[in-house]
Amino acid sequence: MKPPRVLLIEDDAGLATGLQSVLGDEGYEVAWEMRGDAGLERARTGHFDTVITDLRLPGMGGLELVRRLHEFNPRLPIILMTAHGTAETAIEATKGGAFDYLLKPFEMPELLALTARAVSSARLVSEPVALGPEAPPDRLALIGRSRAMHEIYKEIGRVAAKPVSVLIRGETGTGKELIARAIYQYSDRAKGPFIAINCAAIPETLLESELFGHERGAFTGAEARRIGRFEQANGGTIFLDEIGDMSPGTQVKLLRVLQEKAIQRLGGRETIPVDVRVIAATNRDLEAAMRERLFREDLFYRLSVVVISLPPLRERREDIPVLVGYFLRRLGPELGCPEPLIQPEALDFLQNQPWPGNVRELENVVRKALLLASGYPISLDHVRAVTVGRPAGDNNTQSLRELALELLTAAQRGELEDAYEKLITTAEKELLGQAIKLAQGNQAKAARWLGISRLTLREKLTQFGLHPSQETS
Repeated sequence: MKPPRVLLIEDDAGLATGLQSVLGDEGYEVAWEMRGDAGLERARTGHFDTVITDLRLPGMGGLELVRRLHEFNPRLPIILMTAHGTAETAIEATKGGAFDYLLKPFEMPELLALTARAVSSARLVSEPVALGPEAPPDRLALIGRSRAMHEIYKEIGRVAAKPVSVLIRGETGTGKELIARAIYQYSDRAKGPFIAINCAAIPETLLESELFGHERGAFTGAEARRIGRFEQANGGTIFLDEIGDMSPGTQVKLLRVLQEKAIQRLGGRETIPVDVRVIAATNRDLEAAMRERLFREDLFYRLSVVVISLPPLRERREDIPVLVGYFLRRLGPELGCPEPLIQPEALDFLQNQPWPGNVRELENVVRKALLLASGYPISLDHVRAVTVGRPAGDNNTQSLRELALELLTAAQRGELEDAYEKLITTAEKELLGQAIKLAQGNQAKAARWLGISRLTLREKLTQFGLHPSQETS
């Protein structure tokens, strides 16, 4: 994959040189212009994943530059830097199309985090999702010839142009985000932004600020006004993944946004109108959550005007051969195998596996098998070797450092390619086990300490065999 390209427009040569160095060290390819008018021309004639610009520039001011760039390319995220931050500047920058802004002086980690978000947003809207088994390997795709997948394709076509909320349901790894992106891609909002946010990946205490923004002083550490994801998505689409993990308090505020089409920043009184289409996704049993009063019925009905249910891979096994073929074409060249092959008995074996991790797990297995085959056709022995779980050692006595070293050493030898996932799973199980033990079985207390919802905690305790109901005497 090509490195992300950043256009930096800054007339302070010292600051620009420093920013180029820091961004370059993080893997960005940085082009630099000192004038606003020159930056506008450079953005028009070249391809960039994001623009970082100062507010005060010779040739053309930053706010005018934001407006002109947004008119030219509404999908291009623009980060505005200013030492003269005022409420008016923030509002004007957001209205003009800025993705976000930074107040000088800022910390480099803050800039890097914001740049990463902007680049991720740009790539979500610039990499279209292909539909069907003939998708080219250089594009992300929803793959399948089964009747179930053809129904999904038809449903995408039916709802894409309709101004309604969509709820996508399916197990982890089935491809819910790809469906959300396809709906966006074929909608009349395709020229607007597409903002994706994983509600389970952000602590409850920060999710409200992430979604709706905050005013200066709204909470400890809120040193400046920050716009939220709904403001960033204005005129476009927001994808709320893992909506079932949202806390009841945040659910109330989301419901208000859907009803009133307006938001209030955390700590603010101003009502800000937003024109955003909401697509949500979940792998949770929301009906059970509603019965337990963990998910609001009124929010469920607002989100589920249209429901698309994505079947698990075990219910569409006829799609496994075309998925394997797609992954071979997509992964083979990057792993040094331009014409990868798989033997029929190996493909039969894959087609008869349960795939609890669904398409994501299948892709990971194909990647491992390609590495193990070292350019030769993938055999039955290869796929058997990479589908059998390897013990990670006795993690009760093994330190985190020792486990990390063991996993990375195995990865270095080419024996596994998911060291991160194995380490995180092990650490997560240990953390949850210790939390529920320390809380003496009080799940509400443990969930509060961990910064996750009770529903998430209960499901993870069950997943790891730690739930009290699973204990045996």
